[in-house]
Amino acid sequence: MDLIFIDELRAETWIGIYPREKAMPQTVEISLRIGVSTASAGASDDIRDTVDYAVVVDRLRADLAASHFNLLEKLAEHIATWLLEEFAVNRVRVSVAKLGMMPGVRRVGVIIERSI
Repeated sequence: MDLIFIDELRAETWIGIYPREKAMPQTVEISLRIGVSTASAGASDDIRDTVDYAVVVDRLRADLAASHFNLLEKLAEHIATWLLEEFAVNRVRVSVAKLGMMPGVRRVGVIIERSI
């Protein structure tokens, strides 16, 4: 299995359970490992034969900007399901983190792996 990766993507979404979190969107940091064969793209040198990471980033940012989640776990599940369904990939690893949520803690988050 080959991996396409996107690291430290910053996106805005509505996330949280506390009133201060519900008042405005927050920036989350997302890293993705997308399991898909890249053999065809390696042979053809054609973007249509692989997952276009620019399309993933643009569409994910748009989707998250219009969504609300209470928990990071739900956000991660949403992203994993979205990738598996929209891009017909075999496996995904999704890391999602909130930034600067607590004094002395740079980020908190969750990592999940899902496959078809």
